[in-house]
Amino acid sequence: MSVRSILIHPDPRLKKVCDPVASFDADLRQLADDMLETMYDAPGIGLAAPQLGVMQRVFVMDCKKEKEGLPEPMVLINPEITWTSEETGIYEEGCLSIPGTFADVTRPQMVRMRWFDVDGKEHEQEFGDLWATCAQHEFDHLEGKLFIDYLGPIKRKMITRKMEKLKRDRARGLA
Repeated sequence: MSVRSILIHPDPRLKKVCDPVASFDADLRQLADDMLETMYDAPGIGLAAPQLGVMQRVFVMDCKKEKEGLPEPMVLINPEITWTSEETGIYEEGCLSIPGTFADVTRPQMVRMRWFDVDGKEHEQEFGDLWATCAQHEFDHLEGKLFIDYLGPIKRKMITRKMEKLKRDRARGLA
């Protein structure tokens, strides 16, 4: 396992729709392991493959807080949303590709997803509250959508400019 670099917005790869995973092999297992290690290292509660520049329909998440006991890492491959609740919830979302930036986003309170694990076994589960928000946020990454796309154009532009400056500062070794 190894920690990989996370792409920072704006990067054109973050706006692309990802390809389905066709092969459940050792490379996929390695990707999943690296994604989990990268997510925990960041630290974050979710990470999608395109955030690492891998344009495949894979994301990982673990919304269990350390004080709540053992972690519950999940790897979702070729996920589909099969149902969403009419009730919505507002969570202050952040993103590892948009560091230091948070905004309230309204999403369905509950969601049902179908996906495959690294062994190619199919699963289906309902998620609520933070797990539902995280699953939808990461699923959006696979569709080329970021949480800032739910914000107004002025706020989105301000955040994009802030990230452009962060990238310039990092390139100069200032951040």
